[in-house]
Amino acid sequence: MMDRPLLALTRPRLATREALSPETTAAENMRQLVQLRWIAGAGQLLTILFVGVVLRVPLPLAPMLGAVALIAVVNLAIVGLLARHRITNGQIMLALLFDMAVLTAQLYWSGGATNPFISLYLLQVVLGAILLETWSVWVLVAATSLCYAGLTMRSVPLVYPVGLLPEEGDLYTLGAWLAFAMIATLLVLFITRISRNLRARDEYLADLRQYAAEEDGIVRMGLFASGAAHELGTPLASLSVILSDWRRMPKLARDPELASELEEMQAEVERCKAIVSDILHSAGEPRGEAMASIPARAFLDEVAAAWQPTHAGVPLAYRRADLDDAQLVADASLRQAIWNLLDNAAEAAPGGVELTAAIGAEGLTITVSDRGPGFTETQLAGIGKAYRSSKGAGHGLGLFLASNVARRSGGRLEAANRREGGAQVTLILPLVTKPEGR
Repeated sequence: MMDRPLLALTRPRLATREALSPETTAAENMRQLVQLRWIAGAGQLLTILFVGVVLRVPLPLAPMLGAVALIAVVNLAIVGLLARHRITNGQIMLALLFDMAVLTAQLYWSGGATNPFISLYLLQVVLGAILLETWSVWVLVAATSLCYAGLTMRSVPLVYPVGLLPEEGDLYTLGAWLAFAMIATLLVLFITRISRNLRARDEYLADLRQYAAEEDGIVRMGLFASGAAHELGTPLASLSVILSDWRRMPKLARDPELASELEEMQAEVERCKAIVSDILHSAGEPRGEAMASIPARAFLDEVAAAWQPTHAGVPLAYRRADLDDAQLVADASLRQAIWNLLDNAAEAAPGGVELTAAIGAEGLTITVSDRGPGFTETQLAGIGKAYRSSKGAGHGLGLFLASNVARRSGGRLEAANRREGGAQVTLILPLVTKPEGR
């Protein structure tokens, strides 16, 4: 989970998956710099007032306080920029160069290179090394070196009051200690947060690469299925014709048992032809074109009613809560995904499977349960990945496809073993509308 902003003047962080993208990570890093600049501005203001008013060291208060005001103005401008524009490497570099310029000006008016707070330059360089591209970091290093060199040659010297002259060495030591403590604290605080942002970005990119690989696998499987469907069309048509001829033969028609089996065979061939037709139709359909908002109750009732006759020997316990008025976005692939889960459960436990549906906090929860042997630890670790199955090579696509269908609909798939034995696979899908009072 992203950290909350330290200051209320920065926007809250997003807690969504999009917040892990490289673009949003750059914006989050810029927000960290904004927070750092607020702290730096407050620190400069307190230091200037303490040294100039309490210690009565003569300082050019007008330009120094003006620099603090400039920090506030730039910060407010950046907060507005974050809401409307994409943050780039160049913009982060300019922000760090601005911080360096303000620090240089404040040091110039307060002793230059003899000021113990000159070590704050290192904070800018370290932040740049983490946030910027390599060439930008070297620009920052060069600018820092030039500013440091310039302050050694020219600056407004600090003139201590006569009463503080004996304490000059102690004051310098105290200032050096404060600068060290400030740098150490800010580095730990902000670099920890920035590093967390960068790790989140890397995880996001790794997920994108994984999704791309899975999508490529789905495309290849779709091409193979389309080709296989074309090849199967001719033999299925031949089988259908032969079975029709057999059913008209007097010798076979007079045998009730054979006639019943022929009728069942004809029905299965027609089912195979319908499946092949669906594959060919889906292969020519643009991705997402068939997505539509449908009533959740009618959809699930149709899925359960259509699956049961294909597995007449497997009892199906179908239970659903009140889904009146609930709408979800789905297409034919979601029905096939649920069928795949039911097929897997029926194969693992022919004695019966359960299909339940209810409205939860995250949307529609569809659960398929069985009383079979359950998942192994290896299978649970690889849920949603292709060809992870105990059935051998060529199997393991059901959960993989169901996981991808759920993700494409904005949901997810979860799998677990039941305490009472057996496996449980859950699809969690977002709803367009929920029933009244939910």
